[in-house]
This record gives sequence, structure tokens and C-alpha cells, in this order.
Amino acid sequence: MFWKKKDIQKTVKSYETAEKTIEEVFEKAKKSSDFTTITPSEKNDNILLSFYKTLIDTLILQESLLPSLKENIKDIEKLSDIKNLIPIEEIIISKDSKEIEKAFHQGAIAIYFKDQMDEFVLVRIGKSRLGQRETNDTQNEFSVIGPKVGFIEDIGTNLHMLREHLDTPDLIYEEMTVGTRSQTKVVIAYLDGVTNPEYVKTAKQRINDLDVDAVFDNTQLEQMISDHSSSPFPLFVTTERLDRTVGSLLFGQIVLITDKSSYAVIGPVNLMDFFSNPEDFYLPSMVASFFKLIRIFGMLFSIFATSFYVAILTFHFEVIPKDLLGPLINSRANVPFPPVLEVLFLEVTIDLLREAGARLPTKIGQTLGIVGGIVIGQATVEAALTSNILLIIVALAALASFTTPIYKMSNAVRMLRYPFIILAAIWGGLGIYVGVLLIIGHLTRLKSLGVPYMIPLYPYRKGWALSSFIRPNFANLNKRPSFFRPLSDRRYAPSSPQDSEDGLNSD
Repeated sequence: MFWKKKDIQKTVKSYETAEKTIEEVFEKAKKSSDFTTITPSEKNDNILLSFYKTLIDTLILQESLLPSLKENIKDIEKLSDIKNLIPIEEIIISKDSKEIEKAFHQGAIAIYFKDQMDEFVLVRIGKSRLGQRETNDTQNEFSVIGPKVGFIEDIGTNLHMLREHLDTPDLIYEEMTVGTRSQTKVVIAYLDGVTNPEYVKTAKQRINDLDVDAVFDNTQLEQMISDHSSSPFPLFVTTERLDRTVGSLLFGQIVLITDKSSYAVIGPVNLMDFFSNPEDFYLPSMVASFFKLIRIFGMLFSIFATSFYVAILTFHFEVIPKDLLGPLINSRANVPFPPVLEVLFLEVTIDLLREAGARLPTKIGQTLGIVGGIVIGQATVEAALTSNILLIIVALAALASFTTPIYKMSNAVRMLRYPFIILAAIWGGLGIYVGVLLIIGHLTRLKSLGVPYMIPLYPYRKGWALSSFIRPNFANLNKRPSFFRPLSDRRYAPSSPQDSEDGLNSD
């Protein structure tokens, strides 16, 4: 882990300053052009209103706040009178300069007497929904069957949807603040009586230990509290899907939800969680298991397809079938590069097209991906820069990488192809074998909130290992995964349709 207080040996932190006075708060705010001070009535300028124009709802100011003050300005003798006159609920009276400064940045208007800047009425009329998406359809985790509801950048909306789906008092929210300057709100969600409290304690401790000025997104927070931040493998599941998040809570995991982020972070997780799709639970068990195995095969094919091509053509010609040897020789007859350069050229080209297509506007990106892939692929084969057989293998490997449901794991799979290609070019099959051993050794060392990353495969958990590769039927999903150490392992009592009588024959 990194960015921790205990790792930074400082006696004085740069962001820490002495508590400001009221005058210093206003002096600092006036440096910004959007901070303004007005009076509700020109006849009586003893009452002033100060606020940031960019943070408040001007409609409420003009239609509710100012008219109320203007009509009753003669009756105002003390600040408590103002509180009783304004038809707005979120009103407090404060003398604390720190609280006043924080309220300014949360969309509050400070009302005070001109000659008595020692007490203020704070009226919150912030534009909380400004700049946020109105629709909450999932953007990146698509589903053909099942709900399409996803999170948005408003933490209040996200917490509302989560509690709406889990209508139980056991759903607990614990709120924290991260970032000395951003003051980002973070909520840890879990099911009381189900989730192991050690996970909640560990997450809270790591978040409290963070020494960072700002957190822009939940995915940043995930890296900061990760057990092994230098690993290419994600140690938390980041999802925008509400159904995946609800399912994780029911399994005894915790969920981190951050303000201004449309992703939830789920932990602890294991490696096989990244190949599960919420859609698996909306399909029959046998069909869902088949597609899950396809995703796992796609991940393995994406990593090893091109490295096997390099190893075979460089060191192991004897494994090529006789029927394939002729077409392969003809395909590479005019290619001047060794297999490793040929593969690296195509892999880099595919990744360039993918990155360019993702960054360009949607219509242009789609056109570039289709037209660019066809044109460049055909041109490289005709120019004898690569073989058409390799072009097919690279294209299939690129498609296979997209079968991984979690984008971060898909990126890790894309990156792992390159070291395996280099190892295959140096030592052939032995290099691939060494690479596999290194990856397995690395995976067995990883942990997610203290839980082994390879569990239930290693340490082996009988009964749960098979469930990592298939989607069991609902009769076998009545218990929570024991390797997450839930306080309650029973979810429901399984029953079979054959156990109940047919209503047509019940008479």
C-alpha cells in the first residue's frame, strides 16, 4: 500500500494550517471572482448575504430567500429572527469559522449583520444535481437479460438505489471523508450480521491512514487501499452495475461508494470473481456455466495464442502438422522479419487501433476500428510485413480479451501477452513455462483485504473450487462462500418444484 501517513515521516504537513478567523475566511473567499456579497434591500444595507454564485441555486435565492427577507426586513432584530422567516429547512446558526468555510463550499449562503461578523445564519441551497447524469443506464457493463440500472456520480442517488433493493435494517452505511483538499465523501456499505467485521475494520483503517490531497474517483481509492498496489491484477472488483453490487453484499463482501464516482468497489474478491457476470444468474445453470467456461478459455487464449505461435515457429517446428506446414510456409515465404517482431508489430497495431477507437468520438471510433482494422490488416499481409495466419490469430486473441466482464482484468490480460511473447522468443516453450510459474507464484502471494486471491483454488476449499468455473443451480447457491468468512453462511432454504403439489391436481 502507499500514500499512508505512517510512510511519510513529516513533523509538519504542508496542508495543515492554523485555524482561520472569520475575517481570514472572507478574505480568502473574496479572491475568487464567483464569491459575492449582496443585500436584500437597498433601503437597509445592514443585512448582508455572502455566497459562491457557482455553487448555489439562484432560482431558490430569487424566488424564496430574497423575497422573504425583503418583506420582513423591518422585523429582523437578531439572527434567530431570520431563521424563523425563511421558508427553507436546512438552516443553522454558527460562529465556527471552519464550519462557515466548509458550508460556503457546499452551496450555503451566509446571512449576517454588517457590523457584527461574529455570528452567521447558514442557508444551504446548493445545486447538488447540476452537471450530473439524469439517466443511470450502464455504460460499459452491458447485459442482454436482466436490469440495466447502474450507478451515477451522485452518492445520494447511489445509496438510495442500494437501500431500495435491500430493504433491510441490516444494511449499514458508514461514512468517511478522504482528501485533505477535496474532502471526498466515502461510504462503506455492508450487511450487519453477515459481513465479517474484520473486512470493515481493515477498510476503515486503510482509508483513515490515507495521506492524499484529493480523490477523484473510486478507482483511485481502490489502488490506494490495495494490498499490493504494484500488481497488474486488480484486487477489487469495480462495477457500475447495481445488481452485481447487491449480490456482493448478500455474499458477505463490503462495498465502497464514493461521491462523484459512478463505480462501486467490491472487496474482498478472488481471481475467479472477475470472470463472473451478473447475467449468469439470469440464465439457466447449464447455459451460464458454458458461457463462463468460454470466458475463462478466452482469457487463456488471449494470453498464450501469440506466444505459442512465436515459440513453435522459432524452436518447435516438429509440432506443426504436415497438412498445416505447407500453408504456413507459403504464408511466411516473403516475410522478412523473425516471428517475434512480426507478432509484436501486429499486437502493437491492434492496441493502437483499440486505444484510438476508445478515445475518439463514438461514430469516428467505430469507423476507425472497422475500416482501420480491415485496411491495415490487408495492407500488412500484401506488403509481406506479416503472415495472414498470424493476422487471424492476433484478431482472435484480441476478440478473446473482450470476453472478460471486468475492464481492469481485460487490461491486465492485454498487458500479459507481451512478456510471454518475449519469453517465448528467448526460450520457446520453456520460456512460456517459466512465465506461467512466475504468474502463478505472483497470484498465490496476492491478497484482497487479507483474503488470498486464489482462494478457493489455493488454499483449496472443497466444494467451492468447482463453483469457481461453473454457475451452480439455485439449490446449491443457498450458502454464502465460506472462504469470505461470513457471520451467517445460510442465505435461504432450497426447495425443489417437485416437492410441492401441482395446483391443478390439488383438489
